[in-house]
Amino acid sequence: MATFDPRVTPARADLGAKFLEGKVAARRYAEGRVMEIIAPQAPLRGEPRPDAPLVTEALLGERVAVYDENAEGWSWGQLADDNYVGWLPSGALAPSGPVPTHRVAAIRTFVFPGPDIKLPPVEALPFGAKLNIARFADRMAVTRAGAFVPAVHLKPAGDYEADFVAVAERFLGVPYLWGGKTALGVDCSGLVQIALTACGVSCPRDSDMQEEALGAPVPARADFSELQRGDLVFWKGHVAIVRERGSLLHANAFHMAVAIEPIADAVVRIRGTSSAITSVRRMAR
Repeated sequence: MATFDPRVTPARADLGAKFLEGKVAARRYAEGRVMEIIAPQAPLRGEPRPDAPLVTEALLGERVAVYDENAEGWSWGQLADDNYVGWLPSGALAPSGPVPTHRVAAIRTFVFPGPDIKLPPVEALPFGAKLNIARFADRMAVTRAGAFVPAVHLKPAGDYEADFVAVAERFLGVPYLWGGKTALGVDCSGLVQIALTACGVSCPRDSDMQEEALGAPVPARADFSELQRGDLVFWKGHVAIVRERGSLLHANAFHMAVAIEPIADAVVRIRGTSSAITSVRRMAR
């Protein structure tokens, strides 16, 4: 049998996705049920328990192929957007509905029970959440469920951002959170994925996957003179975005936030942890 990355392969010793039968070993295989995320954001964990480490987050409207569910309220499946596999709270899932028409383009917005912003919000939605909008009423977008969202905070699903660095800059100061993908907390590769996805660029979840899949290699010179805005700088287990010739933007555990840092300072600091730049990748323009 071939070897597959378990992060993006829906297969365990006891269960595998039906489409992997004959490719991976499992005691049985199952067809996936297409579900969607109905919570603003849902934690995806490596094990079906609330204290298991967060590996990524799924956002409202995202599709999931579910292959297993346990009695403790956890569902095991694969996210449609980046193929990540793990356990989600079953209560955050429902059978998939109409295709989303819009996405949240503000780093956070509120959902109101009526067309009045003085009403107490019923929930808050993260950047990138997907909604099916039935109609617009004045300055509000009305979902099929009858909830109201400020229209100015939404964009049509296919209306992409032009500058992924500018998208990432909106998250400046957001706390660092391993596995996070929202303005409540984000990690280094999550920030890159959020920003590129908003620009219509398919992006894997983890930094090693991104290093392999994104852009074209750029020779790294000692003075960093070759770096341009939008280049991605990789270390083992970390990625940063070149903001301008002399600075980086990255979510990092040193600042415990999304921060701007001089490139030279970051290189010296990270070298102190016995890690050197592994590559620089340039995105197509």
